[in-house]
Amino acid sequence: MSAQKLDITRLGGQGDGIAEGGQIFVPFTLPGDVVNAAVEKGRGTLMAVLTPSPDRVTPPCPHFGPDLEQAGCGGCALQHMADAPYRAWKRELVVSALEGRGITAEVAPLVACAPHSRRRVVFAAKRTDRGALLGFYRAGSHQIVAIDTCVIATPRIVEALPSIRRLATAAAVGREAFHLSVLDAVPGLDIAVEAPFKLSEPDRLRIISATRTEAPVARLSFNGEILIEKQPPQLTFGSVLVSPPPGGFVQATAEAEAVMGELVSDHLRKAKRVIDLFSGSGTFTLRLATQSHVHAVEADGPSLAALDKAARRAQGLKPVSVEKRDLFRRPMMTAELKAYQGLVFDPPRAGAEVQAQDIARSAIPRVAAVSCNPVTLARDLEILIAGGYRVLSVTPIDQFLWTSHVEVVALLERPKR
Repeated sequence: MSAQKLDITRLGGQGDGIAEGGQIFVPFTLPGDVVNAAVEKGRGTLMAVLTPSPDRVTPPCPHFGPDLEQAGCGGCALQHMADAPYRAWKRELVVSALEGRGITAEVAPLVACAPHSRRRVVFAAKRTDRGALLGFYRAGSHQIVAIDTCVIATPRIVEALPSIRRLATAAAVGREAFHLSVLDAVPGLDIAVEAPFKLSEPDRLRIISATRTEAPVARLSFNGEILIEKQPPQLTFGSVLVSPPPGGFVQATAEAEAVMGELVSDHLRKAKRVIDLFSGSGTFTLRLATQSHVHAVEADGPSLAALDKAARRAQGLKPVSVEKRDLFRRPMMTAELKAYQGLVFDPPRAGAEVQAQDIARSAIPRVAAVSCNPVTLARDLEILIAGGYRVLSVTPIDQFLWTSHVEVVALLERPKR
C-alpha cells in the first residue's frame, strides 16, 4: 500500500470519488478535492484532505466518515456533499442509465428526501461479552460499527435505539451476526429479527418477556415467527390502514411513497381496470382502488393476505382481487393482460425483464414503471419502447438519502393506432 497525492475529478456510481485518470476510487472524497490517500489495488483510503472541494460540507452525523475508530458506519456515502451538487449527481444516475440504453426522455428534477424520514431501517447486530453490538456494516466489510444516533431514521426509531439494543441482546443467542428490520408504524415499532440460528423455548420466553417491558415496540418476530404482538402495527396506504407482515416490504419513507402514489394514480386515472404487478401489501393497489377495479399480483403470500384483508375492511373502494403468483417464473401473459386499461409494476432491484416483454406485446394504453434500480429500469423501458410504448415522464425520488440508491417512476403510454 502506497500513499499518493490525488486530484479527485468526478464521482463514481457508488458515491466514491475518482482520481484523475479514472483508475483509483477513494470513498469520502468529492470532485475538486486534493487528497492524500493510501492506495492499494485501485482503492484509496483517505488520509487527509489537502485542498477541499467547494462542494464539501460538514457531515451532520458523528458516525460518518473515514475515521476507523469514530465513524464509517457505511449507511451513508455522501453526507459531506452540499445539497445542490448532490441532487444533481443523483439525478444524473438516472439520466446516465437511460442514455446507456439509448433512451431519450426528459428527467424531472430530483424529488428531495428530508433527514429523519426513513421509517424502515435494517440494523446489524452481534453478540459480545458486554451485550449486543448494534449498528451498521462498515462499507465494503462485515465489521459492525456501533451507533448511538442516525440522521436518516425517524425520530421514534432514534429514540428507541436503547430499546432495540436491549432486544438485540436478548435475541443474540448465537455468535453469528444477525439483522433487525425496524419499521416505524402505528402504534409502535415492528421489529423483525432475521438470524442464522434457532431459538430454544427458554430463549423465546426470555425475548417475549424483554419485549413486554419495551414501550416503543408493538410487535417482535424472529425468522418470520411472531413472538409477541401487543398491537398490530399499521401503515396507511392512501386512506386505507394495512398491517404488513413481519419484515414485509414497504417503501422507505412515507413522503416518497405519497409522491409515487400520486404520480401512478394520476397517470392511470382513466383506466377502468388496472393490474398491479409485484403489488406487495398494496402500496399502489389500495390507492388505485379508489378510482379503478384493481387486480393485485404478488408472490409473497403474507403480503398479499395483508392487502386482501385491508381491502375487504376498507370503505369506498372499487373491487380488488388478488393473485399469488411468482412473476419471475410465471409472468402475466399478453392474453391475460387484455382485460386491463392500466398497469403498474414495481419489481425488486433485478427488474422485470421477462414480464416487460409480455407487457410490450400487450395493448394496455397506459403503464407506470417503478424501480429502485435505474439500470434495470432502463433495460425494461427499452423493451417497452421497442414494443411501441412512449415514455412521457421520468421522475427520480431520493428516498435513500445520502446513498447511491434512487427510486424512479417512469410513465408510459401506447399511442393510438
